[in-house]
Amino acid sequence: MQAKDLMTTNLVVVPPEMPVTALAELLAGRGISAAPVVSAEGTPLGIVTEGDLIRRLADQPPGPFAWFLQHFSHARPLAQRFARAHGATARDVMSADLVSVTENEPVERIAQLMEAHGIRRVLVVRGGQLLGIVSRADLLRAVLRAHPADGPAADDTAILRATMAAMREQPWVDTFWVYPDVTAGVVTLYGFARHEAARQGLMALAQAVPGVTSVQDRLEPMPLILRATL
Repeated sequence: MQAKDLMTTNLVVVPPEMPVTALAELLAGRGISAAPVVSAEGTPLGIVTEGDLIRRLADQPPGPFAWFLQHFSHARPLAQRFARAHGATARDVMSADLVSVTENEPVERIAQLMEAHGIRRVLVVRGGQLLGIVSRADLLRAVLRAHPADGPAADDTAILRATMAAMREQPWVDTFWVYPDVTAGVVTLYGFARHEAARQGLMALAQAVPGVTSVQDRLEPMPLILRATL
C-alpha cells in the first residue's frame, strides 16, 4: 500500500499571511487538527497544528529564576520560540521543517518517518506541489485493513475510502465525529450525529457509494459537550 492509497486529498490549506485568530477559528470550526500553509502557486511552505496555536497559551513570561537561566541559553532558539508563540500570521507560527513523501511512498516508510521525526502527519507532494496528507489515523486504517489485494476485504477498503471521500465533500458532515466501517460491502456508521437530518443524510450518502450493499446506523445523538465545540 502506498501514500496515494491513504492520503487525504480534500485539504484545507491556508495562505502564509492568514491571521492567527482566523486560523484558530478555521481549525476549530472544521474540526481539524492542522492545516498546510501554501504559496499562491500551491507550494507547501509549512504546516500549522493545534500544538502551534496552543503554544501561545503555554508561553507565559518566565519567573525570575527561569529568566536568569535563560541568559545562559542560546539566544537563537529562544527568539524563534518567542516569534512562533507571539506571531500574528500563519507564516509566523507554522512549522517550516516539513517532512514530505511522493505519492508512491510505501506506508511502511511513512510510518518510519513519523516515528523518526516524532510527527503525526506527512505531506504528499508531486513536483513541489501539494497533493495530500497522510496522518497517523490513515496509517492505523492501513494496519486494520491489511488484507490480500485480491480478496473481498480489498473491495471493502475501496468502499471505505470512497465513503470517507464522499463525507469530506459535504460541508454538513461532522467528519471528526463520524466513523464509518465496511465489512463485506456493509457500511456501519459509528460516532455521533448532530441532528436527525445529518443522520438521514449520512445514510443516503453511504448508500450511494458504489459497491455498498446496505448501511447500518450505529450513530448516537451528539452529547451537549460536543455540540458546544461546533
